[in-house]
Amino acid sequence: MTKLMILHAAELATPEGKTAVYGEKMNHLKVIHDGAVVIEEGLIKAVGTTGEILKNYHKPQHKVIDAAGRSLVPGFVDSHTHFIFGGYRPEEFFMRLSGKSYMEIMKAKGGIENTVKATRKSSFDELFQSGIQRLNSMLSFGVTTVEGKSGYGLDLETEIRQLKVMKKLNEKHSVDVVPTFLGAHAVPPEFKGHSSEYIDFIISEVLPQVSDQNLAEFCDTFCEKGVISIDHSRRLLSAARNMGLDLKIHADEIEQLGGAELAAELGAASADHLLEASDEGIVRLAEKHIVATLLPATAFCLNKRYASARRMIDHGCAVALASDFNPGSCFTDSIPLIFSLACIYMKMSGEEALTAFTLNGAAALNRADKIGSIEEGKSADLLILKYPSYKYLVYNTAVNIVDQVIKRGKLITP
Repeated sequence: MTKLMILHAAELATPEGKTAVYGEKMNHLKVIHDGAVVIEEGLIKAVGTTGEILKNYHKPQHKVIDAAGRSLVPGFVDSHTHFIFGGYRPEEFFMRLSGKSYMEIMKAKGGIENTVKATRKSSFDELFQSGIQRLNSMLSFGVTTVEGKSGYGLDLETEIRQLKVMKKLNEKHSVDVVPTFLGAHAVPPEFKGHSSEYIDFIISEVLPQVSDQNLAEFCDTFCEKGVISIDHSRRLLSAARNMGLDLKIHADEIEQLGGAELAAELGAASADHLLEASDEGIVRLAEKHIVATLLPATAFCLNKRYASARRMIDHGCAVALASDFNPGSCFTDSIPLIFSLACIYMKMSGEEALTAFTLNGAAALNRADKIGSIEEGKSADLLILKYPSYKYLVYNTAVNIVDQVIKRGKLITP
């Protein structure tokens, strides 16, 4: 494997550690001017100033990238997406603009049910090819690891197909794909009015195959009034844990239901959305060290208030940022947009936003010991930005400034 040396970065900026970063510590970045990194066997071998690195390493042994005038940050970790799906829903976007709510559209057989119909009709190859295109787009924005959820099948056959597509994409594409089983994304038409029986079906028929075939790392549920209740979410997630899956929860997105508290109770890896999370829920997430994954582009597209990032960080939470890329409520994978929304509307600092999209995103996927920061021993997942500081991620508002992507020590063309 190629040995690589990146020299003369105007600025190298990274959070530090092998776990999530909590509260005010999210502001603490290690910043090295005239920074340099040595990469060998796909791992970060050394980090320091260019002068320090050149004292110990000889350039003839390494391929050299001169990053003068540019900056170096960890690869972005998008820890919440729904990027494997069939069909699109532009009509619903404009229905929302005309005043219809997300839940009104869902009750009218739009929303998730609309995408379920299209995804059930989509072949493995169709889902795989569209997945390739979407991963290419994510890579161009600097995403080096992405979580993907099923949940657009709501039956055995399609849920398994979605997860198998993600498994193949993880094998074939440069971006690492972390699969999550979201069978409890909604109650399908064939179980309408029988949500308890649907949860029974998932637990008895679908989860065992997901577990036996090792198709997912996490189990998630859309814990929301009128969708999947707290009690049903608890029963499903407890069964999933018994089958070896870690847990995530779509929590308190539309109404304050107690999803954050449930995530803390069960020790989930993350609680996601949290637009309506209670003060008690936020405190419990901090106490139990549950990553609070916030999705500002969804609030933006739904024209809803944003999650209280400032309140969560001030209460000691570890906040991650993610895209929630999906065909309905958030049809965007724009990392630059999310950086801007987080800092301008959610009052996060640039340092907090960078930590949230790197190390804390990795922690939400149980990978903070392997990725998410530029430190010795971690995977060499790095970005070279077009400008001399990470601050341009927000200052160059909603514009993609990723110049080069390095994944496991290999220079990738986005």
